[in-house]
Amino acid sequence: MQQQKTITQATRQKKLHKPLFITAAAITLLPFISTPVALLLGIGLAQTIGNPYQQLTRKLTHWLLQLSVIGLGFGMNAHNALKAGREGFLLTIASISTTLLLGWLLSKIFRIDKHTSHLISSGTAICGGSAIAAIAPVVKANEKQLSVALGIIFLLNSVALFLFPVLGHMLHLSQTQFGLWSAIAIHDTSSVVGAASKYGDEALQVATTVKLSRALWIIPVALITSLLFRTKGATIKIPWFIGLFVVAMLMNTFLPIQQISPILTGSAKTGLSLTLFLIGANLTREMLRGIGWKPLLQGVLLWAFISISALMVILQLH
Repeated sequence: MQQQKTITQATRQKKLHKPLFITAAAITLLPFISTPVALLLGIGLAQTIGNPYQQLTRKLTHWLLQLSVIGLGFGMNAHNALKAGREGFLLTIASISTTLLLGWLLSKIFRIDKHTSHLISSGTAICGGSAIAAIAPVVKANEKQLSVALGIIFLLNSVALFLFPVLGHMLHLSQTQFGLWSAIAIHDTSSVVGAASKYGDEALQVATTVKLSRALWIIPVALITSLLFRTKGATIKIPWFIGLFVVAMLMNTFLPIQQISPILTGSAKTGLSLTLFLIGANLTREMLRGIGWKPLLQGVLLWAFISISALMVILQLH
């Protein structure tokens, strides 16, 4: 009788999980909810009730992030973006190549599975989850290898979203300096945009432009990966949304759309809050438990390397 009562209570609680999750997601759409708060709310739900829509939210996160990034283009100036892109170009090449090389070296030292290690290195070097999703089919990674790499990247992204703005203010970084640093040192585009928007509008413009130009390196890295792993018939996903972001930026610069631009960028920032909520909601206990300490250590060391080295170069050059 007591066992039956316990089962009934558990069933009732599970029925409440879905409406509770939907309500929390709706709250993140409110204008006063910041991106860090949205992320924290998602993580809190993941660690308590779990994610009742795990498969759906993974797909939705991917599309929502891309649409949000395109929307942010309507708030940017092409001339300023071109200048920011030029400033970050050499830093991008140097940081990507050294991070991938260090990742390979760490995989040998810690004896980490080469597929998992390469996914973590690619995610750290280029653009987080987007790079991992693009490289995974090239190396023919299995579900376990993919989930470990994504778990580490999303976990470190969550820390970066809170940590980087605090460090930026402590170090008295300018808007340009912080924009460059966050674009290079924070893995995922969502956390880059979230951290930079918290720091300031100029930082947001620099960070978004540099990060998206960095994301284009998915293509050459994927091609080199297919040669190194000798993968025949590998499919390479091209980040098409970057082209639409450029179109949106050009429209905002050269067309008289100043009246609707704030509406579009405001909607994009709201979409970004929801995106970060969904990313947090995917950091479930099961995902965190399945990571393993060696891949996590590799991810942390790579992140520390790219963060410190990029900051030192930026402080010297800017």
